[in-house]
Amino acid sequence: MINFNPLELFQTKGKIKKVFREAKASYLNRIRFAVGMFYFGMGLSFATWASRIPDIKTALHLTEGDLGSILFALPMGQLIIMPFSGKMVTKFGSHRILIFSLIMYVLCLVNLGLATTALQLSLGLFLFGLFGNLANIAVNTQGVYTEVLFRKTIMSSFHGMWSFAGFTGALVGLGMLALNLSPLHHFLIVAGIVLLMIVFNFKFLVKAKEKIKHKGEKKKLFTKPDSALIWLGVIGFCSMASEGVMFDWSGVYFKDIVKAPGPLVILGYTSFMIMMASGRFLGDGLINKFGRERVMQISGVMISGGLFTAVFLPYLIPCTIAFMAVGLGVATIVPTVYSMAGKNPTVPPGEALTIVSSVSFLGFLMGPPVIGHIAQNFGLQFSFAFIGIFGVLIAFMVSKIRTSA
Repeated sequence: MINFNPLELFQTKGKIKKVFREAKASYLNRIRFAVGMFYFGMGLSFATWASRIPDIKTALHLTEGDLGSILFALPMGQLIIMPFSGKMVTKFGSHRILIFSLIMYVLCLVNLGLATTALQLSLGLFLFGLFGNLANIAVNTQGVYTEVLFRKTIMSSFHGMWSFAGFTGALVGLGMLALNLSPLHHFLIVAGIVLLMIVFNFKFLVKAKEKIKHKGEKKKLFTKPDSALIWLGVIGFCSMASEGVMFDWSGVYFKDIVKAPGPLVILGYTSFMIMMASGRFLGDGLINKFGRERVMQISGVMISGGLFTAVFLPYLIPCTIAFMAVGLGVATIVPTVYSMAGKNPTVPPGEALTIVSSVSFLGFLMGPPVIGHIAQNFGLQFSFAFIGIFGVLIAFMVSKIRTSA
């Protein structure tokens, strides 16, 4: 049996400077706000790019197939940097890496607006994904340190800021379209906003140095990952696969299966996004009251219940409610998994988050295309039922984790 009790194992060993540990509540809240703004800046940058994909597709005269191939460059950039992100964060400090990578992230966003050929766009997306992953590991490491200072769960609210930024980015994108601004001018404005966020908040990032002792043994270049982190990664995989499917296939499901009329096709996606963002802002309170394990188990059940409901009751109102349940279900799982991983006692937070996010991200990357192949052979409802099993697996794995200590 794996000795994996989250309440005992996940205690951070990071050496956070004394000035942070003894800070007044008002200063701690300022730190929390600053870290939240970095999450918001990342979410706003990504949503800004996503909101102008159709315009860039038209401007570059790309077919659907061309665009699909080009978009794959973004996750490729993320995957290439993953083995190095954690080590860089550990060596140079998450606060330094976060500032550097977010600045490069918004510069890459502007670069996407400058692309005039498919090759330039592909290279730009590769770099966008690379610096995005580096910023992701660094900002979640900051989230872990900030959570330690508050001595309670606050990671979910940080991820809520990312989700809220997604809404903001979409609204800003609509405004830019109404003003007939080009993607380049749109990206420049958003980049300026994010750079201002960095200027006003970088001084309040937590400065910490990891000192992990290796008793008498040399550190190998490649070592076997901590089994606890692999378990967390698998839970994250199941959650992010469900999340990715909702992002890419909810609209198709409402159009082809639910037969939603006209504008109501986006109702499923909208209801999912609203409840996911709301759940992340409410999640910390629920976790602090009922505990991580119970909230994660209930979340897994909600994912499965929502997807199975959508399969067996493919009508407008039941499916809308079902997709809301899925949104609430996925809301807290990844933030909780990242929070627990960052407090592993044997692996520095940056490296632990790299391991867990690498496994988790495969779910987000593989889920939607797998659904497409299953749907082509067995139907979209069957494919949604297949993903529904993942929620049951989450509840089961959390239960095994809790009882195996």
